[in-house]
Amino acid sequence: MTRPPRRTAAITPAVVAAVGGVGRRSRMPRRHRPATAVALAVLAVVGVTACTPAQPDRPQTGYPWHTDIVSTTFWVGEVFDPNASDGSQRISTYDSDWLGSYGGCDGVVDGDSCRTEARTAADDYFPTRMTPRENPFYLDLPFDDVNDDEGFATRGEVVPWADSGPYAAIADDPTQSLMKNRWVVLRKGDRTCYGQIEDAGPGEYRDAAYVFGADDRRPANARYNGAGLDVSPALNGCLGFAELDGDDDTVDWAFVDDADVPDGPWTRIVTDSPVR
Repeated sequence: MTRPPRRTAAITPAVVAAVGGVGRRSRMPRRHRPATAVALAVLAVVGVTACTPAQPDRPQTGYPWHTDIVSTTFWVGEVFDPNASDGSQRISTYDSDWLGSYGGCDGVVDGDSCRTEARTAADDYFPTRMTPRENPFYLDLPFDDVNDDEGFATRGEVVPWADSGPYAAIADDPTQSLMKNRWVVLRKGDRTCYGQIEDAGPGEYRDAAYVFGADDRRPANARYNGAGLDVSPALNGCLGFAELDGDDDTVDWAFVDDADVPDGPWTRIVTDSPVR
């Protein structure tokens, strides 16, 4: 849900996409915790070892993890606010014709609108009504290093890979991005999925302290329940989100280098298109 101010599209109310409901995040009631503690103490007294299922370790990526971050869902072709310059996913921060580049609505065309759909493992979480030309496992983070003057001016200092490999050669090129197509690993419960950055947002475009910080800082964004990223329908299904289009699901995430991305449905199509 993030558009650069320099790239806007004329949108009419007829193409506004349907937006789903919002739920509430569930937490364990406090009254359950003392009972659990008592049960463990009794088992210790009688000599029984109490074991709880261990959560699999998060992948070691070499980059800091950001934990318990609110994530919303967006999709190519969505229009959630026809009156806002950043209210359409027909374009992205890095692609002025994202809808065309991707191959169309990443969901279900309903009249003039593009609505989302549930994704399942049976289809590798791919869309069921269209064939994507780019990776359906995509996301955004609130740092625009191309259209935002401050983001471009500081990216060589804040982006961890700015001086490595091919990125060093393009760090001063305003037509290229250090963020587009970069991989991110996301984790929710015991589910781990991977996606590529194809946009900037939500709500903020220059939150370097959160995006690149090592102190697990909260996002600066105050909109959408303080969300720190948007994920695609494929990632929504892969991670097992409770809502198709809500703002109560949370994830842990970290950057990951290309060489450390394992094979999976997210590598069926890998996006390598430039800024356009």
